Amino acid sequence: MTAEWTVLRIGDAMKTLSLKVAMTVMLLLAAASAQDDTAILKFLVLRDYNGKPVRNASVVMHPVKKDGKQARGGFELKADADGKASFDGVPYGKLRVQVLAPGFQTFGQDYEINQPEMEITVKLKRPQGQYSIYENQQNENKDDKKQPEDKKPQ
Repeated sequence: MTAEWTVLRIGDAMKTLSLKVAMTVMLLLAAASAQDDTAILKFLVLRDYNGKPVRNASVVMHPVKKDGKQARGGFELKADADGKASFDGVPYGKLRVQVLAPGFQTFGQDYEINQPEMEITVKLKRPQGQYSIYENQQNENKDDKKQPEDKKPQ
């Protein structure tokens, strides 16, 4: 075997290897694009009472199983000064979104992720007063309560 023949065989082997690598890369790209069932989620967190953005709100995302229970794992984002946060690569399916911010009620809702891009606007409410059976209700005072007729002082 001459040196010329050896170089020719190596050159043919390199061409075959390059062709195989190119075909493999093309197949992987085709498979990845066919199975790319992920979405870009864009969040906007606003104050319910005036529509202004809530900065530094925590946006927590958890996948939800078919039985409605929260699956393990998840992602947490922080809203910027404009109340915006986004995440690329959220798998299609049910997603539980919770938004937390100091001075606001916690928001929670499940969403069905089924589009390549989704925008979710969350309006946070101020905290509400808690109801207690031990407190006077409807502005009643103990002194204002009427006594029954037979118990009134004479």
